[in-house]
Amino acid sequence: MNKITIAIDGHSSCGKSTMAKNLAKELGYIYIDTGAMYRSVTYYAMQNGMIDSTTGHIDTKRLQAAMSDIHISFKFNPETGRPDTYLNGQRVEDKIRTMDVSSHVSPIATLGFVREAMVAQQREMGKSKGVILDGRDIGTVVFPDAELKIFVTASAEIRAQRRYDELTAKGEQCNYDEILKNVQERDYIDSHREISPLTRAEDAIVLDNSNMTIPEQQAWLLKLTKEVASASE
Repeated sequence: MNKITIAIDGHSSCGKSTMAKNLAKELGYIYIDTGAMYRSVTYYAMQNGMIDSTTGHIDTKRLQAAMSDIHISFKFNPETGRPDTYLNGQRVEDKIRTMDVSSHVSPIATLGFVREAMVAQQREMGKSKGVILDGRDIGTVVFPDAELKIFVTASAEIRAQRRYDELTAKGEQCNYDEILKNVQERDYIDSHREISPLTRAEDAIVLDNSNMTIPEQQAWLLKLTKEVASASE
């Protein structure tokens, strides 16, 4: 079976990363978590005082000047069977998943110079086939020629509940209404930004996983991947 490029786009908190990581593990593909890359830039900016915690104002001049110093990579974690995110050689997988980072990531991701730098890194990582990427503009901007494109969606309420369950399972104190508001705000920002807005590629297959279990969607995606890969031989 030929190796292909798989692009998974969609709304926040749809389970795109879990889906992509599981599929990559099963196929032996390389998984590139593009959302984690933008979260890492956000975390870097927060750690270096480039985001005002009160107003949310971003010091774009300082951040732009620092982009050449921001290097993101992924390393396989044998304990979890999945890759962890590293920022300049330091593991940040857990630190970038907090609500604090979530509340600032969309404005960072709208910045043209940030997207340009991240897309360049993503394309470099995915030069060879046998890669899976998930994000907001993988099928439309990063890899428009990907053999398989999936657009994942679910209701905002269900996505907020999933995020709430994920955070509470980690022992974090959180509020469902606050998370729902964050999900809705991110949807609006992602869909209305000037640069690479969240849109479905014309040839993308839509997956509404509102009422699907992880095993169900995984079986669906694996079957589809094998069909597309076989057709490309």
